[in-house]
Amino acid sequence: MKTFVTRSLLLFTFANLFLLTSAAQQPSPSSQPANQPAQPADQPNEAQDNKAPAKNEGTSNDRLFYALPNFLTLENSGQVPPLTTGQKFKVVTRGSFDYIQIPWYAFLAGIGQAQNSEPGYGQGAQGYGKRFGASFADGTIENYLTGAVLPSLLRQDPRFFQSGKGGFWRRTGYAMSRIVVTRTDSGHQQFNFSEVVGSAASAAISTYSYHPSDDRTLSNTASVWGTQVGYDTITIVVKEFWPDIRRKMSKKK
Repeated sequence: MKTFVTRSLLLFTFANLFLLTSAAQQPSPSSQPANQPAQPADQPNEAQDNKAPAKNEGTSNDRLFYALPNFLTLENSGQVPPLTTGQKFKVVTRGSFDYIQIPWYAFLAGIGQAQNSEPGYGQGAQGYGKRFGASFADGTIENYLTGAVLPSLLRQDPRFFQSGKGGFWRRTGYAMSRIVVTRTDSGHQQFNFSEVVGSAASAAISTYSYHPSDDRTLSNTASVWGTQVGYDTITIVVKEFWPDIRRKMSKKK
């Protein structure tokens, strides 16, 4: 089943996340002495060097682990203007059709092929092609619904504003809460209809349109929905700690 493959990936991601974030939270032995003057506020730091702003203000050119698109995450942003409808669709399109998506979906299709998930697709080149197409469509539909379509209709902000403050558990709690709480275009807090409803709609669209007929059940749709929300939750926690991980990785070079 598709959900089994995805949950396996979730467990793998979750384990690696805690290993990386735990390392990121530990103080570096080469930290500055207490009497050393602080770095001037206007002097660029490593994090800024690694995440050049996008051409349109309000998004970024950052990539998780220097590969996966992270264009809707802002670090130390404060108050920024809301994205227009055109900007929301543009940044989602940029991320959904990024070059890294091809090997990523090819990898997911390969796992599904090896485990014969959703047997209705069959095996061989034809079965692999169907799985690749389904994986690509699943991700793209959810990206547009949660990041562009519903945020535009409901005037919600699809960006993740990294906290960077507090300890590990506080920051983890903040990141996880962003699944159900988001910022509106006017800057207020609101229930994250775009994520919750958008992921549910994408699960229903994919399950009842192009996935094998044997999987077109309400229970499977609910399972896919829950898996998508779980994956998005883990992803957003990774986004919260990615700047810490990036600095650690930069120091080891």
